[in-house]
Order: sequence, then structure tokens, then C-alpha cells
Amino acid sequence: MYLTKETKAEIFAKHGGKAENTGSAEGQIALFTFRINHLTEHLKKNRQDFNTERSLVKLVGKRRSLLDYLKKKDINRYREIIKELNIRK
Repeated sequence: MYLTKETKAEIFAKHGGKAENTGSAEGQIALFTFRINHLTEHLKKNRQDFNTERSLVKLVGKRRSLLDYLKKKDINRYREIIKELNIRK
């Protein structure tokens, strides 16, 4: 499995403040980005996997809505997370 408990805890500790803070917008965005990167690599090898492609599109939409929320709520936090994760706008 590519996403273990330790990996999740590390992502949330780095971006969410604490490992237990799994509800923060930054932590969720970082987790979605990790999953999106993994699925993108999978789709490069398996072009005909349409279920994974659909999952990827849904994840990108979820991340976009969280980024829009964060942009509306606090523009500085939005800019920081964009810079940290190298997400293009």
C-alpha cells in the first residue's frame, strides 16, 4: 500500500501542525496532492485505467474546492500552501 499510517501522520504533522490535526485545510490539501501525484504516475503506465482516471479527476476537484475555500478564508495561508506543494494555479 502506498499510503501507510506513518506517511499520513508525517503529511499531517508537516502541513497540519500536528499529526492528530487531520481536519485542517492545509493537511487535507497536502494529502490530496500526495494521492494525486501517485495516481498520475499510475496513469502514465496504465493509460486504459478509466476508473483511476475518474478518481483522479474527483480528487483534483476536491483539492480545488479546498484551495478556493482557503483563498477566500485566508490568502496568506493559501499562498504558503501553494508555494510549499508546488501547485500551479
